[in-house]
Amino acid sequence: MILITGAASGIGKALAERLINNGNQILLIDLDGMKLRSIFKESDVVSLLSGDVSKKEFWKSIMEYLELRSIQASCLINSAGVIRPGFLLDYDLDDIDYHLDINAKGSILGTTILGRMMANQGFGHIINISSLAGLAPVSGLSLYAASKFAIRGFSLAIAPELKKSGVDISVVCPDLVKTPMLDLQLDYPEEAVLTFSGPEKILSPDDIVQVILNLMQKPKRLVCIPESRGLLAKIAGTWPSLAEIFRASLEKKGKKTIQRLR
Repeated sequence: MILITGAASGIGKALAERLINNGNQILLIDLDGMKLRSIFKESDVVSLLSGDVSKKEFWKSIMEYLELRSIQASCLINSAGVIRPGFLLDYDLDDIDYHLDINAKGSILGTTILGRMMANQGFGHIINISSLAGLAPVSGLSLYAASKFAIRGFSLAIAPELKKSGVDISVVCPDLVKTPMLDLQLDYPEEAVLTFSGPEKILSPDDIVQVILNLMQKPKRLVCIPESRGLLAKIAGTWPSLAEIFRASLEKKGKKTIQRLR
């Protein structure tokens, strides 16, 4: 069975729809159970669960769900994520928990609990969704970047451990994707300006879905989408002072993109 978190929106929703069309047996997970059930219907191959991925009790209930039905988890895609732009001098202190609980803690808990199950069964694949903001620091999105840095670092650190038990770990770092999270950032033109500094063509959820489907067939540790922007993000993350040289031009480009999209 394939498990997808954040299945009621964005990349998770697009991935779920594709896998259903392909006839896969899937378990779809989202905090918003009402929205999840308005989009998907349970069937012999589709199961739905609602709950908070930042709570270990919820992940344990997922384990119990699988064990009671003697179902083995072949793949977990941690797609649940949130963003709330804000500068350090402005964001609410509760925003720290908001980002770290869902983006980082939720993925880490799921990877740990399902990873142990997969290790015991001798196979499995976990795909964690990070971001190019998890490679290069993005001012105005510091909490989001921190959470995405965390899941990338965690995924790469535990990958060799689980590989010994036949379990693959992949981390996906996409550029800006046309999802509700993008729409939300348009309401924060100052804070999110660097988010929109990339190519004019914005990635679609289907672009990310195709990469994930390819990963499921041929696992890789780290994938950046697109690879060219991933290289720039790696350089900026390695040499932050070098990245500052290009800040003004990137902000100018980002402002133009925001004006075009709003």
